[in-house]
Amino acid sequence: MKTKTLLELLTLSSSLYYIARDTHLIDRFNEMSEKGKESVNKAFSEPQLDDNGNEMEFIDKVIYKTSQLKEELEEKIEELVISFYKKVNIAHLNEIKALNEKVEKSNMAIALLEARLNSLESKQ
Repeated sequence: MKTKTLLELLTLSSSLYYIARDTHLIDRFNEMSEKGKESVNKAFSEPQLDDNGNEMEFIDKVIYKTSQLKEELEEKIEELVISFYKKVNIAHLNEIKALNEKVEKSNMAIALLEARLNSLESKQ
């Protein structure tokens, strides 16, 4: 396997391990399971309106709630991955791009300085 693929797999597995260890997320799942059937029924018994102002059906409510939970989970995962990258000191793609731009600017400045130095040497 390529080194990049191995690094990506290692990063992914480390991220998943870190997320699994996060007790806040596990506590949230435990809290929701403790509320049980009553809280689920209460959440779905409340009328919710769609974009047209019509009341949503049960399946539509389930899909809506699921999408909300998915978005929350994705945000939490993103936060955890960013903090994991900072802890492990792995450069993010944006940081790499910024560093590459600085290197290019430095190379251009060095080329200009070399040109000036060559022109000064040729005048002597």
